Amino acid sequence: MAHCVTRVELSVSATSLLDRDVASKSDPFCVLFHDVDGNWVELGRTETAVNNLNPVFGKKFQVDYHFEEIQKLRFAMFDEDKCASQLYEHDFLGEFICNLGVVWLPHFSFKYSVTAEEGQITAQELSDNRIITLNLSGRKLDKKDFFGKSDPYLEFHKQGEDGKWMLVHRTEVIKNTLDPSWKSFTVPLISLCNGDVHRSIKVLCYDYDNDGGHDFIGEFQTTVAKMSEVEFDCINPKKQKKKKNYKNSGFIIVKSCKVLLLQYLVLFLQVGIDFTASNGNPREPSSLHYINPLGSNEYLAAILAVGQIIQDYDTDKMFPALGFGAQLPPEWKVSHEFAINFNPPTPSAQVSAYSACLPHIRFYGPTNFAPIINHVARFAAQALQQEKAAQYFNLLIITDGVISDMDETRDAIVQASKLPMSIIIIGVGNADFAAMEFLDGDASVLRSSTGEEAVRDIVQFVPFRDFRNVSPVHWFFITNRIQSKKMVSGQSSYWQYMRQ
Repeated sequence: MAHCVTRVELSVSATSLLDRDVASKSDPFCVLFHDVDGNWVELGRTETAVNNLNPVFGKKFQVDYHFEEIQKLRFAMFDEDKCASQLYEHDFLGEFICNLGVVWLPHFSFKYSVTAEEGQITAQELSDNRIITLNLSGRKLDKKDFFGKSDPYLEFHKQGEDGKWMLVHRTEVIKNTLDPSWKSFTVPLISLCNGDVHRSIKVLCYDYDNDGGHDFIGEFQTTVAKMSEVEFDCINPKKQKKKKNYKNSGFIIVKSCKVLLLQYLVLFLQVGIDFTASNGNPREPSSLHYINPLGSNEYLAAILAVGQIIQDYDTDKMFPALGFGAQLPPEWKVSHEFAINFNPPTPSAQVSAYSACLPHIRFYGPTNFAPIINHVARFAAQALQQEKAAQYFNLLIITDGVISDMDETRDAIVQASKLPMSIIIIGVGNADFAAMEFLDGDASVLRSSTGEEAVRDIVQFVPFRDFRNVSPVHWFFITNRIQSKKMVSGQSSYWQYMRQ
Protein backbone atom coordinates (compact mmCIF):
# COMPACT_ATOMS: atom_id res chain seq x y z
CA MET A 1 0.00 0.00 0.00
CA ALA A 2 1.18 3.54 -0.66
CA HIS A 3 1.80 6.41 1.72
CA CYS A 4 1.78 4.53 5.04
CA VAL A 5 3.02 7.67 6.76
CA THR A 6 2.37 11.28 5.89
CA ARG A 7 4.43 14.26 6.99
CA VAL A 8 2.56 17.11 8.62
CA GLU A 9 3.73 20.56 9.62
CA LEU A 10 2.45 22.18 12.82
CA SER A 11 2.39 25.96 13.32
CA VAL A 12 1.92 27.31 16.86
CA SER A 13 0.79 30.70 18.13
CA ALA A 14 -0.55 31.99 21.44
CA THR A 15 -2.34 35.03 22.86
CA SER A 16 -2.53 36.65 26.28
CA LEU A 17 0.25 34.65 27.88
CA LEU A 18 1.04 35.19 31.54
CA ASP A 19 3.62 37.86 32.24
CA ARG A 20 6.28 36.23 34.43
CA ASP A 21 8.97 38.92 34.08
CA VAL A 22 9.16 41.88 36.45
CA ALA A 23 10.75 44.58 34.31
CA SER A 24 9.45 43.37 30.95
CA LYS A 25 7.12 40.82 29.41
CA SER A 26 7.58 37.06 29.16
CA ASP A 27 9.96 35.57 26.60
CA PRO A 28 7.94 32.50 25.57
CA PHE A 29 9.00 29.45 23.61
CA CYS A 30 7.06 26.27 22.89
CA VAL A 31 8.33 22.72 23.39
CA LEU A 32 6.67 19.79 21.63
CA PHE A 33 6.70 16.35 23.25
CA HIS A 34 5.26 13.04 22.06
CA ASP A 35 4.25 10.06 24.12
CA VAL A 36 6.58 7.04 23.91
CA ASP A 37 5.44 4.12 26.08
CA GLY A 38 3.98 6.48 28.68
CA ASN A 39 6.95 8.86 28.75
CA TRP A 40 7.09 12.33 27.22
CA VAL A 41 9.97 12.64 24.78
CA GLU A 42 10.93 16.03 23.37
CA LEU A 43 10.54 16.45 19.61
CA GLY A 44 11.65 20.03 19.25
CA ARG A 45 11.42 23.67 20.35
CA THR A 46 10.42 26.89 18.71
CA GLU A 47 12.51 30.01 18.83
CA THR A 48 12.06 32.38 21.78
CA ALA A 49 9.74 35.33 21.23
CA VAL A 50 11.42 38.06 23.22
CA ASN A 51 9.20 40.29 25.37
CA ASN A 52 6.01 39.03 23.69
CA LEU A 53 2.76 37.80 25.22
CA ASN A 54 1.18 37.08 21.81
CA PRO A 55 3.84 35.07 19.97
CA VAL A 56 3.52 33.68 16.46
CA PHE A 57 6.38 31.23 16.19
CA GLY A 58 8.27 31.03 12.93
CA LYS A 59 9.78 27.62 13.55
CA LYS A 60 7.46 24.78 12.56
CA PHE A 61 7.24 21.27 13.94
CA GLN A 62 7.28 18.51 11.34
CA VAL A 63 5.83 15.21 12.53
CA ASP A 64 5.24 11.87 10.82
CA TYR A 65 1.54 11.10 11.09
CA HIS A 66 0.96 7.33 11.35
CA PHE A 67 -2.67 6.70 10.51
CA GLU A 68 -2.79 3.45 12.46
CA GLU A 69 -1.52 4.92 15.72
CA ILE A 70 -2.87 7.17 18.43
CA GLN A 71 -0.13 9.78 18.70
CA LYS A 72 -0.34 11.89 21.84
CA LEU A 73 1.32 15.31 21.68
CA ARG A 74 2.08 17.78 24.43
CA PHE A 75 2.61 21.47 23.65
CA ALA A 76 4.26 23.14 26.62
CA MET A 77 4.90 26.89 26.86
CA PHE A 78 7.79 28.29 28.88
CA ASP A 79 9.14 31.72 29.70
CA GLU A 80 12.85 31.63 28.91
CA ASP A 81 15.29 32.29 31.71
CA LYS A 82 18.63 32.93 30.04
CA CYS A 83 20.49 31.71 33.13
CA ALA A 84 18.70 28.35 33.09
CA SER A 85 20.35 25.34 31.46
CA GLN A 86 17.61 22.78 32.15
CA LEU A 87 14.07 22.97 30.86
CA TYR A 88 12.51 22.73 34.31
CA GLU A 89 14.41 25.89 35.35
CA HIS A 90 12.44 28.02 32.88
CA ASP A 91 9.10 29.43 34.07
CA PHE A 92 6.27 27.14 33.04
CA LEU A 93 3.37 29.03 31.43
CA GLY A 94 0.99 26.22 30.52
CA GLU A 95 0.51 23.19 28.33
CA PHE A 96 -1.98 21.43 26.11
CA ILE A 97 -2.20 17.68 25.43
CA CYS A 98 -4.03 16.23 22.44
CA ASN A 99 -3.89 13.53 19.78
CA LEU A 100 -2.24 14.42 16.50
CA GLY A 101 -5.37 13.37 14.63
CA VAL A 102 -7.37 16.10 16.44
CA VAL A 103 -5.04 18.81 15.16
CA TRP A 104 -6.26 18.12 11.61
CA LEU A 105 -9.20 20.42 12.37
CA PRO A 106 -8.59 23.69 10.45
CA HIS A 107 -6.87 26.29 12.64
CA PHE A 108 -7.35 24.16 15.72
CA SER A 109 -7.69 26.48 18.73
CA PHE A 110 -7.35 25.50 22.37
CA LYS A 111 -6.77 26.76 25.88
CA TYR A 112 -3.84 25.63 27.93
CA SER A 113 -4.80 23.20 30.65
CA VAL A 114 -2.98 24.94 33.49
CA THR A 115 -3.90 28.55 32.81
CA ALA A 116 -6.41 30.33 30.64
CA GLU A 117 -4.13 31.45 27.83
CA GLU A 118 -5.38 30.76 24.36
CA GLY A 119 -3.39 29.20 21.56
CA GLN A 120 -3.73 27.96 18.05
CA ILE A 121 -2.21 25.04 16.19
CA THR A 122 -2.48 24.80 12.45
CA ALA A 123 -1.68 21.52 10.71
CA GLN A 124 -0.85 21.09 7.06
CA GLU A 125 -0.05 17.87 5.23
CA LEU A 126 3.24 18.09 3.34
CA SER A 127 1.91 16.05 0.42
CA ASP A 128 3.65 18.17 -2.21
CA ASN A 129 7.19 16.84 -2.55
CA ARG A 130 8.65 20.08 -3.93
CA ILE A 131 10.96 22.26 -1.91
CA ILE A 132 12.12 25.82 -2.49
CA THR A 133 15.56 27.17 -1.64
CA LEU A 134 15.91 30.94 -1.35
CA ASN A 135 18.94 33.17 -0.92
CA LEU A 136 18.28 36.86 -0.28
CA SER A 137 20.19 40.02 0.57
CA GLY A 138 19.32 43.62 1.34
CA ARG A 139 20.68 46.91 0.05
CA LYS A 140 20.46 50.44 1.46
CA LEU A 141 17.93 49.50 4.14
CA ASP A 142 16.73 52.21 6.52
CA LYS A 143 18.90 52.97 9.54
CA LYS A 144 16.88 52.27 12.69
CA ASP A 145 19.44 52.18 15.52
CA PHE A 146 20.59 55.42 17.13
CA PHE A 147 24.16 54.29 17.84
CA GLY A 148 24.48 51.87 14.95
CA LYS A 149 22.84 50.92 11.69
CA SER A 150 20.13 48.22 11.71
CA ASP A 151 19.94 44.56 12.66
CA PRO A 152 17.67 43.34 9.84
CA TYR A 153 15.81 40.08 9.46
CA LEU A 154 13.03 38.91 7.15
CA GLU A 155 9.67 37.26 7.71
CA PHE A 156 7.80 35.33 5.00
CA HIS A 157 4.01 35.14 5.24
CA LYS A 158 1.46 33.35 3.09
CA GLN A 159 -2.18 34.28 2.70
CA GLY A 160 -4.72 31.78 3.97
CA GLU A 161 -8.11 31.00 2.50
CA ASP A 162 -9.62 33.39 5.06
CA GLY A 163 -7.43 36.24 3.77
CA LYS A 164 -5.27 36.33 6.90
CA TRP A 165 -1.49 36.23 6.67
CA MET A 166 0.35 33.36 8.33
CA LEU A 167 4.03 33.37 9.25
CA VAL A 168 5.94 30.71 7.33
CA HIS A 169 9.61 31.44 7.90
CA ARG A 170 11.83 33.89 9.77
CA THR A 171 15.46 34.41 8.80
CA GLU A 172 18.36 34.96 11.14
CA VAL A 173 19.28 38.46 12.30
CA ILE A 174 22.25 40.16 10.62
CA LYS A 175 23.83 42.60 13.06
CA ASN A 176 24.70 46.23 12.38
CA THR A 177 24.36 46.50 8.62
CA LEU A 178 22.20 48.15 5.99
CA ASP A 179 23.35 45.67 3.36
CA PRO A 180 22.62 42.25 4.91
CA SER A 181 23.16 38.92 3.23
CA TRP A 182 21.05 36.21 4.81
CA LYS A 183 21.87 32.52 4.72
CA SER A 184 20.02 30.49 2.12
CA PHE A 185 17.14 28.45 3.52
CA THR A 186 14.90 25.67 2.30
CA VAL A 187 11.22 25.15 3.08
CA PRO A 188 8.54 22.88 1.58
CA LEU A 189 6.84 24.69 -1.28
CA ILE A 190 3.46 23.77 0.17
CA SER A 191 4.44 25.59 3.38
CA LEU A 192 5.42 28.77 1.57
CA CYS A 193 2.53 29.06 -0.88
CA ASN A 194 0.35 25.92 -0.59
CA GLY A 195 2.21 24.58 -3.62
CA ASP A 196 0.82 27.37 -5.83
CA VAL A 197 3.68 29.35 -7.39
CA HIS A 198 1.22 32.16 -8.25
CA ARG A 199 -0.10 32.55 -4.69
CA SER A 200 0.75 35.84 -2.95
CA ILE A 201 3.64 35.92 -0.51
CA LYS A 202 4.35 38.87 1.77
CA VAL A 203 7.94 39.53 2.85
CA LEU A 204 8.49 41.89 5.78
CA CYS A 205 11.79 43.35 6.93
CA TYR A 206 12.41 44.30 10.55
CA ASP A 207 15.19 45.77 12.64
CA TYR A 208 15.73 43.46 15.60
CA ASP A 209 15.68 44.97 19.11
CA ASN A 210 16.65 43.09 22.25
CA ASP A 211 13.55 44.31 24.07
CA GLY A 212 11.26 42.68 21.53
CA GLY A 213 10.03 45.99 20.07
CA HIS A 214 11.34 45.23 16.60
CA ASP A 215 11.22 48.20 14.23
CA PHE A 216 9.43 47.75 10.95
CA ILE A 217 11.59 48.65 7.94
CA GLY A 218 9.41 47.73 4.99
CA GLU A 219 7.66 45.03 3.00
CA PHE A 220 6.75 43.81 -0.45
CA GLN A 221 4.46 41.22 -1.99
CA THR A 222 5.35 38.74 -4.69
CA THR A 223 4.90 35.15 -5.83
CA VAL A 224 7.32 32.27 -6.26
CA ALA A 225 6.88 32.61 -10.02
CA LYS A 226 8.23 36.18 -9.82
CA MET A 227 11.11 35.59 -7.38
CA SER A 228 13.89 34.54 -9.72
CA GLU A 229 16.85 36.94 -9.34
CA VAL A 230 14.68 40.03 -8.79
CA GLU A 231 15.22 43.20 -6.79
CA PHE A 232 12.17 44.43 -4.84
CA ASP A 233 11.50 47.85 -3.33
CA CYS A 234 11.14 47.51 0.41
CA ILE A 235 8.16 49.77 1.16
CA ASN A 236 7.04 51.25 4.48
CA PRO A 237 3.35 52.20 3.84
CA LYS A 238 3.30 54.81 6.64
CA LYS A 239 6.33 56.61 5.26
CA GLN A 240 4.92 56.36 1.77
CA LYS A 241 1.78 58.23 2.86
CA LYS A 242 3.63 60.93 4.82
CA LYS A 243 6.47 61.72 2.40
CA LYS A 244 5.77 62.85 -1.13
CA ASN A 245 9.27 62.07 -2.36
CA TYR A 246 9.44 58.69 -0.63
CA LYS A 247 10.73 55.94 -2.91
CA ASN A 248 11.52 53.03 -0.63
CA SER A 249 13.24 51.92 2.56
CA GLY A 250 15.86 49.99 0.66
CA PHE A 251 15.88 46.96 -1.55
CA ILE A 252 15.50 43.22 -1.02
CA ILE A 253 17.32 41.15 -3.60
CA VAL A 254 16.48 37.55 -4.44
CA LYS A 255 19.92 36.20 -5.31
CA SER A 256 18.62 32.73 -6.11
CA CYS A 257 15.30 30.90 -6.09
CA LYS A 258 15.29 27.18 -6.82
CA VAL A 259 12.30 24.83 -6.75
CA LEU A 260 13.29 21.17 -6.65
CA LEU A 261 11.32 17.94 -6.80
CA LEU A 262 12.35 15.65 -3.97
CA GLN A 263 12.33 11.90 -4.33
CA TYR A 264 10.08 10.36 -1.74
CA LEU A 265 9.54 6.85 -0.48
CA VAL A 266 6.27 5.08 -1.25
CA LEU A 267 5.66 1.75 0.44
CA PHE A 268 3.71 -1.10 -1.15
CA LEU A 269 2.70 -4.35 0.54
CA GLN A 270 1.51 -7.52 -1.19
CA VAL A 271 0.32 -10.65 0.59
CA GLY A 272 0.93 -14.24 -0.55
CA ILE A 273 -1.21 -17.03 0.97
CA ASP A 274 -0.33 -20.74 0.93
CA PHE A 275 -3.24 -22.84 -0.39
CA THR A 276 -1.37 -26.14 -0.76
CA ALA A 277 -2.68 -29.56 0.29
CA SER A 278 -0.21 -29.81 3.18
CA ASN A 279 -2.51 -27.37 5.02
CA GLY A 280 -5.28 -29.99 5.08
CA ASN A 281 -8.83 -29.93 3.78
CA PRO A 282 -10.31 -26.53 4.69
CA ARG A 283 -13.66 -28.20 5.41
CA GLU A 284 -12.14 -30.30 8.21
CA PRO A 285 -11.29 -28.93 11.67
CA SER A 286 -7.73 -30.31 11.42
CA SER A 287 -6.94 -27.94 8.53
CA LEU A 288 -5.02 -24.74 9.12
CA HIS A 289 -7.51 -23.09 6.75
CA TYR A 290 -10.57 -24.41 8.59
CA ILE A 291 -12.68 -21.49 9.80
CA ASN A 292 -13.93 -22.39 13.28
CA PRO A 293 -17.33 -21.40 14.72
CA LEU A 294 -15.74 -18.20 15.98
CA GLY A 295 -15.00 -17.28 12.38
CA SER A 296 -11.23 -17.54 12.57
CA ASN A 297 -8.16 -19.69 11.89
CA GLU A 298 -4.42 -19.15 12.04
CA TYR A 299 -4.21 -17.86 8.47
CA LEU A 300 -7.05 -15.43 9.04
CA ALA A 301 -5.56 -14.32 12.35
CA ALA A 302 -2.24 -13.60 10.63
CA ILE A 303 -3.98 -11.80 7.76
CA LEU A 304 -5.99 -9.68 10.17
CA ALA A 305 -2.92 -8.90 12.28
CA VAL A 306 -1.37 -7.24 9.25
CA GLY A 307 -4.48 -6.46 7.22
CA GLN A 308 -6.10 -4.36 9.93
CA ILE A 309 -3.12 -2.07 9.95
CA ILE A 310 -2.65 -1.83 6.19
CA GLN A 311 -6.28 -1.27 5.32
CA ASP A 312 -6.24 2.09 7.11
CA TYR A 313 -3.70 3.34 4.61
CA ASP A 314 -6.27 3.22 1.84
CA THR A 315 -9.78 4.60 1.63
CA ASP A 316 -11.15 1.46 -0.03
CA LYS A 317 -9.62 -0.84 2.65
CA MET A 318 -8.06 -3.08 0.00
CA PHE A 319 -4.59 -4.51 -0.66
CA PRO A 320 -3.06 -6.85 -3.28
CA ALA A 321 -3.39 -10.48 -2.15
CA LEU A 322 -2.17 -13.48 -4.13
CA GLY A 323 -2.57 -17.19 -3.47
CA PHE A 324 -0.31 -20.04 -4.52
CA GLY A 325 -0.39 -23.85 -4.72
CA ALA A 326 -4.09 -24.31 -5.58
CA GLN A 327 -6.07 -25.55 -8.56
CA LEU A 328 -8.35 -22.92 -10.06
CA PRO A 329 -11.63 -23.31 -11.94
CA PRO A 330 -12.71 -23.96 -14.60
CA GLU A 331 -9.69 -25.92 -15.94
CA TRP A 332 -8.46 -26.74 -12.41
CA LYS A 333 -4.87 -25.98 -13.28
CA VAL A 334 -2.34 -25.33 -10.51
CA SER A 335 -1.41 -21.70 -10.03
CA HIS A 336 1.40 -20.27 -7.92
CA GLU A 337 0.42 -16.60 -8.22
CA PHE A 338 -3.33 -16.04 -8.52
CA ALA A 339 -5.43 -13.14 -7.25
CA ILE A 340 -7.64 -14.34 -4.40
CA ASN A 341 -10.43 -12.11 -5.72
CA PHE A 342 -10.03 -13.88 -9.11
CA ASN A 343 -9.43 -10.55 -10.84
CA PRO A 344 -5.77 -10.58 -12.03
CA PRO A 345 -5.75 -7.02 -13.46
CA THR A 346 -6.75 -5.60 -10.06
CA PRO A 347 -5.73 -8.08 -7.33
CA SER A 348 -6.40 -5.63 -4.50
CA ALA A 349 -9.02 -7.07 -2.16
CA GLN A 350 -10.49 -6.70 1.29
CA VAL A 351 -9.61 -9.17 4.06
CA SER A 352 -12.97 -10.88 3.53
CA ALA A 353 -11.81 -12.03 0.07
CA TYR A 354 -9.74 -14.75 1.78
CA SER A 355 -12.78 -16.50 3.24
CA ALA A 356 -14.77 -15.97 0.05
CA CYS A 357 -12.22 -17.73 -2.16
CA LEU A 358 -11.88 -20.93 -0.07
CA PRO A 359 -14.96 -22.77 -1.46
CA HIS A 360 -13.93 -22.05 -5.06
CA ILE A 361 -10.40 -23.53 -5.12
CA ARG A 362 -8.84 -26.95 -4.61
CA PHE A 363 -5.79 -27.22 -2.38
CA TYR A 364 -2.96 -28.87 -4.26
CA GLY A 365 0.76 -28.27 -4.57
CA PRO A 366 3.70 -28.10 -4.66
CA THR A 367 4.60 -25.26 -2.29
CA ASN A 368 6.64 -22.94 -4.49
CA PHE A 369 7.73 -19.55 -3.18
CA ALA A 370 9.81 -18.46 -6.18
CA PRO A 371 6.91 -17.50 -8.49
CA ILE A 372 5.32 -15.10 -6.04
CA ILE A 373 8.69 -13.61 -5.06
CA ASN A 374 9.51 -13.08 -8.73
CA HIS A 375 6.04 -11.61 -9.25
CA VAL A 376 6.68 -8.82 -6.72
CA ALA A 377 10.29 -8.47 -7.87
CA ARG A 378 9.05 -7.53 -11.34
CA PHE A 379 7.20 -4.56 -9.87
CA ALA A 380 10.27 -3.59 -7.83
CA ALA A 381 12.43 -3.75 -10.95
CA GLN A 382 9.98 -1.54 -12.85
CA ALA A 383 10.06 1.00 -10.03
CA LEU A 384 13.76 1.55 -10.66
CA GLN A 385 12.87 3.07 -14.05
CA GLN A 386 10.76 5.82 -12.49
CA GLU A 387 12.31 9.18 -11.68
CA LYS A 388 9.75 10.93 -9.49
CA ALA A 389 9.28 8.47 -6.63
CA ALA A 390 11.36 5.95 -4.76
CA GLN A 391 9.16 2.89 -4.30
CA TYR A 392 9.79 0.04 -1.88
CA PHE A 393 7.91 -3.26 -2.00
CA ASN A 394 7.12 -5.50 0.96
CA LEU A 395 5.97 -9.08 0.41
CA LEU A 396 4.20 -10.92 3.24
CA ILE A 397 4.05 -14.72 2.76
CA ILE A 398 1.82 -16.78 5.08
CA THR A 399 2.62 -20.49 4.88
CA ASP A 400 2.61 -23.80 6.76
CA GLY A 401 6.35 -24.04 6.18
CA VAL A 402 6.64 -26.96 3.75
CA ILE A 403 8.59 -25.61 0.77
CA SER A 404 9.19 -27.49 -2.48
CA ASP A 405 11.42 -25.17 -4.54
CA MET A 406 14.20 -24.24 -2.12
CA ASP A 407 16.86 -23.72 -4.82
CA GLU A 408 14.60 -21.56 -6.97
CA THR A 409 13.47 -19.59 -3.89
CA ARG A 410 17.06 -18.96 -2.84
CA ASP A 411 17.84 -17.75 -6.36
CA ALA A 412 14.79 -15.48 -6.35
CA ILE A 413 15.68 -13.97 -2.95
CA VAL A 414 19.30 -13.34 -3.94
CA GLN A 415 18.16 -11.49 -7.06
CA ALA A 416 15.47 -9.60 -5.11
CA SER A 417 18.11 -8.43 -2.63
CA LYS A 418 19.33 -6.09 -5.39
CA LEU A 419 15.90 -4.49 -5.65
CA PRO A 420 13.85 -2.18 -3.39
CA MET A 421 12.09 -5.11 -1.77
CA SER A 422 11.80 -7.05 1.50
CA ILE A 423 9.99 -10.25 2.51
CA ILE A 424 8.24 -11.29 5.72
CA ILE A 425 7.33 -14.96 6.14
CA ILE A 426 4.75 -15.89 8.80
CA GLY A 427 4.78 -19.62 9.55
CA VAL A 428 1.48 -21.12 10.76
CA GLY A 429 0.98 -24.56 12.24
CA ASN A 430 3.49 -26.89 13.90
CA ALA A 431 5.67 -27.87 10.94
CA ASP A 432 9.45 -27.88 10.94
CA PHE A 433 10.38 -24.31 10.02
CA ALA A 434 14.10 -24.95 9.62
CA ALA A 435 13.85 -24.01 5.94
CA MET A 436 12.21 -20.68 6.85
CA GLU A 437 14.92 -19.94 9.40
CA PHE A 438 17.50 -20.71 6.71
CA LEU A 439 15.88 -18.23 4.31
CA ASP A 440 15.82 -15.62 7.07
CA GLY A 441 19.57 -15.22 6.69
CA ASP A 442 20.20 -14.03 10.26
CA ALA A 443 22.57 -16.91 11.06
CA SER A 444 24.55 -16.70 7.81
CA VAL A 445 24.47 -14.93 4.48
CA LEU A 446 21.94 -16.50 2.12
CA ARG A 447 23.45 -17.87 -1.10
CA SER A 448 21.83 -18.86 -4.37
CA SER A 449 22.07 -22.37 -5.79
CA THR A 450 25.14 -21.22 -7.73
CA GLY A 451 26.84 -19.71 -4.67
CA GLU A 452 26.01 -16.04 -5.28
CA GLU A 453 25.56 -14.14 -2.02
CA ALA A 454 22.58 -11.94 -1.26
CA VAL A 455 23.72 -8.33 -1.18
CA ARG A 456 21.25 -7.61 1.65
CA ASP A 457 19.30 -9.56 4.26
CA ILE A 458 15.74 -8.98 3.07
CA VAL A 459 13.87 -11.90 4.71
CA GLN A 460 12.29 -11.96 8.17
CA PHE A 461 10.65 -15.14 9.47
CA VAL A 462 7.98 -14.98 12.20
CA PRO A 463 6.62 -18.28 13.68
CA PHE A 464 2.95 -17.78 14.51
CA ARG A 465 2.98 -20.55 17.12
CA ASP A 466 5.26 -18.50 19.36
CA PHE A 467 2.44 -15.97 19.73
CA ARG A 468 -0.56 -18.28 19.32
CA ASN A 469 -1.80 -17.83 22.89
CA VAL A 470 -1.44 -14.08 23.11
CA SER A 471 -4.35 -11.77 22.42
CA PRO A 472 -5.01 -10.68 18.85
CA VAL A 473 -4.12 -7.12 19.80
CA HIS A 474 -0.81 -8.25 21.28
CA TRP A 475 -0.06 -10.37 18.22
CA PHE A 476 -0.88 -7.39 16.04
CA PHE A 477 1.69 -5.21 17.78
CA ILE A 478 4.29 -8.00 17.75
CA THR A 479 4.02 -8.52 14.00
CA ASN A 480 3.93 -4.80 13.36
CA ARG A 481 7.08 -4.26 15.44
CA ILE A 482 8.92 -7.15 13.74
CA GLN A 483 7.77 -5.96 10.34
CA SER A 484 8.81 -2.37 10.96
CA LYS A 485 12.24 -3.41 12.25
CA LYS A 486 13.09 -5.57 9.25
CA MET A 487 11.47 -3.33 6.67
CA VAL A 488 13.20 -0.20 7.92
CA SER A 489 16.56 -1.96 7.99
CA GLY A 490 15.80 -3.48 4.58
CA GLN A 491 14.99 -0.10 3.08
CA SER A 492 18.04 1.48 4.68
CA SER A 493 20.35 -1.27 3.47
CA TYR A 494 18.88 -1.00 -0.03
CA TRP A 495 19.67 2.71 -0.32
CA GLN A 496 23.16 2.09 1.06
CA TYR A 497 23.62 -0.68 -1.52
CA MET A 498 22.45 1.62 -4.33
CA ARG A 499 24.95 4.33 -3.32
CA GLN A 500 27.89 1.94 -3.70
